[in-house]
Order: sequence, then C-alpha cells, then structure tokens
Amino acid sequence: MAWAIEKKGYSQRRACGLIGLEPKTHRYASTRPDDAGIRARLRALAGERRRFGYRRLLILLRREGASLNHKKLFRLYREERLAVRRRGGRKRALGTRAPMTLPQEPNQRWSLDFVSDVLADGRRFRVLVVVDDFTRECLALVADTSLSGRRVARELDRIIVSRGRPLVIVSDNGTELTSHAILHWQEDRGIEWHYIAPGKPQQNGFVESLNGRFRDECLNEHLFRGLPSVRRIVEAWRIDYNLQRPHTSLGGLTPNEFATRSRQDQNQNGLWL
Repeated sequence: MAWAIEKKGYSQRRACGLIGLEPKTHRYASTRPDDAGIRARLRALAGERRRFGYRRLLILLRREGASLNHKKLFRLYREERLAVRRRGGRKRALGTRAPMTLPQEPNQRWSLDFVSDVLADGRRFRVLVVVDDFTRECLALVADTSLSGRRVARELDRIIVSRGRPLVIVSDNGTELTSHAILHWQEDRGIEWHYIAPGKPQQNGFVESLNGRFRDECLNEHLFRGLPSVRRIVEAWRIDYNLQRPHTSLGGLTPNEFATRSRQDQNQNGLWL
C-alpha cells in the first residue's frame, strides 16, 4: 500500500481496494498505553526477587502505585520471559492428611525446625528456624555449625524477652529437641511442647512451608564463605520476609502487617492483653 500510494500516486481507497483491505483498518491506530515503564520495573523486581512469581510481583507493583490487573501483568510477565525456573523436587509420600487446627492469636503456637546447608569450603552448618504459626512471622534464624539443646533453649529465651511466651511449641523428635536441656526448659517455663509423629512433617506444616521459601529464596541463591556471611545474609532475609515479602495466605499482607492488624483488631475487641 505504501508503495502504491507513494510511487504510483494511488489514493488510499484505491490502494486498499487492490489488496482487499478496508480503509478504516489501514487508518486504525492502537490506543493501548505504552507499557515500557511497567515492563522495566517488572524486570527490575524480577531481577531482585528471582524466586517470586507474577502474583507476588503484582502485589509489589501495586504497593508502588501501579494500576493494572493480574491478567495484564501475567501477559507482560510471559512476554518478558520472567517465569520462575522450577527446581527438581523429591518424591513425596501420598496419604490422608488430617487438618491442622489453626491458632487464633499471636504467641499461641510456635514451630521449630532445622535446615542444613554447606559453606563454600564444604563445612556443613545448620539453621534453627522459629515461626509464629498465626502471624507467620519468622522469629529467628540461628546459624551455627552445631546447635545443641542448651543453645536452642537460650535462643528461645532471647525471643521470649522481646515477644512473650508461647502457649505451645511444636517440633519434630530430633535429638536436640528431645534432650534433657529442652525437657527441663519447657517444664521450668510452663510451656507445652508438642512433638509431631515420626515421618509426618506435614504435622508441622507452617515451619516446613517457611523452610521451603527460605531454602529457595535465600540458601539456594547464595554461596557462603563463612559463618559471619551466613548470619548476615539469613538475618537480612528474615527481616525482608517479615517486613516486605507479601504472604499469599495472609491476603498479600506481610507477616508484620498481619500481626499489627491482628493487635489492632484485638485491642478494639478488648482481647489483647
């Protein structure tokens, strides 16, 4: 058409007629807004949060004032090829799972577990993970080459000083958590300690879920040269998890936002002590 109009001097209507195109189709100009800014910010966020999918990226963009729905963001997300690469997983046993009773307020139940990894020189280290099952706040990530029952008790005391005592603590039957130090500690503090059934990690689902996010977004993303590096990185991740990372099970709120809202609701109802 451009050749016929420019070189032959045909009118637009005649040139359209030669190729069977409606003139209004030729004159149509797209009114779709320019998405260059959104695309650039989406790529930047995806680069910073490499293990976030489009739903969490949408929450972060909306926090910054972007106005778009999930369908448009998903289209841009696909066009920019930002899909999170799946990591190989292990086979899991199938079976009937009993529903877990949900806590109804902060400090009603905490969960504990350990996560292991290696330093760049091959030495192994462990991380004690503590989570509040109601607010989903990560209360502690304690990294060391060895974590005894006495060390676990000291770390729990440290959390209690700033947060208060839980009613129940849930853990597996690891030797550190069934030691005399832990048994004496929970008896002295008057805290109930519940051990899950052997081989049933789903009974401690809240901390297992946190472990998965922690490994995927932090441990698998860094090469650790020493324990100081581990402690600095995991603590930065913990703070970001509590204050910045949107939690889908909390309606897109961060654990800190959810805890603050819960306290406000309970204060209004006269239930917060």
